[in-house]
Amino acid sequence: MAAEFSLRPDRFESTELLDALVTSVFVLDADLHIDYLNAAAQTLLGLGPNQALGRRITELARGAETLQPLFDRARSAGEGVVQREVSWPAPNGADRILDCAVTQVVIGQERPRTLLEIEDITQHRRLTRENALLAQLGGSRLMVRQLAHEIKNPLGGLRGAAQLLERELLDPALREYTRVIISEADRLTSLLDSMLGPGRPPAKQTVNVHELLERVYHLLRSEAAQGVSVTRDYDPSLPPLTVDPNHIIQAMLNLGRNALQALGGGGIDSPRLVLRTRAATNVSIGATRHRVVASIQFEDNGTGVLPEIRDTIFYPLVSGRADGTGLGLGIAQDLVSRHGGLIEFDSAPGRTVFTISLPLDVS
Repeated sequence: MAAEFSLRPDRFESTELLDALVTSVFVLDADLHIDYLNAAAQTLLGLGPNQALGRRITELARGAETLQPLFDRARSAGEGVVQREVSWPAPNGADRILDCAVTQVVIGQERPRTLLEIEDITQHRRLTRENALLAQLGGSRLMVRQLAHEIKNPLGGLRGAAQLLERELLDPALREYTRVIISEADRLTSLLDSMLGPGRPPAKQTVNVHELLERVYHLLRSEAAQGVSVTRDYDPSLPPLTVDPNHIIQAMLNLGRNALQALGGGGIDSPRLVLRTRAATNVSIGATRHRVVASIQFEDNGTGVLPEIRDTIFYPLVSGRADGTGLGLGIAQDLVSRHGGLIEFDSAPGRTVFTISLPLDVS
């Protein structure tokens, strides 16, 4: 920085220039107490100058604790050090991804200070990941259609065999089982027909997303292994969605069942799956920016997505389980994309969140 300034907060010059930066700038004393922070830094912390000045930065933000090694290296080496993609919990609870630079500075006759510069790359990283997911979608949709062709033939045979069996059964209670087989075969055939159709639009209707989620919730509860908790955390103010209910239910079931399978292997303390809804504002999906989207989250406390499949997890036949088909996530992404939405995920050991983002019709 070319501007010269005093290190006392009430004597800083060029504060207008520093406040205009999108980069967060902190000046810290030898004990990491904040001597100065610009407007972007105040936004990052969610605190004003009166609340932040004179306080140790590691007390104000949990993410700052991870920077302690950088502070130590900068002091010992006497030169700047950089750390990329630091996870920083934001005031609203959503993690931010930051690039951080730490430099020792001496201005005038003052004692050395630590200059901390932080660039928020959360949106850039999100857009990069989103573009990669959209690029995957084209290849995955072609593979799904090819697989759907292969599945339809044995599915028709299964339905026909169930019909023949039903005619031979005299006990009405046993016939109920064949009706379930026929009903499920018809449902899957309808789903496959939709996936194979030449770009036919979904059969959309206005629905309460929580009505769909309740159906998914009860199914997941019945399928959950013993000891696995399935809970709900809904935002009741979420407006109605205009979607094809069958498509969205299937997508949500695929995400929920994946999470249950991740929790069913044992060795996890208090395994749990949380179904959560929130409204997110100013979200870009592809080239379209939406003022409000419905954020439907499936959060589990399993071991997380394997690092080697994170970049290809939405491709068909990619699975982290030996007995997995690798179809569920690819199909879910395809179904959600037909509604102008997108599925993203964030995963670490102990916390994995798959999020469906669907545009809301808000006037």
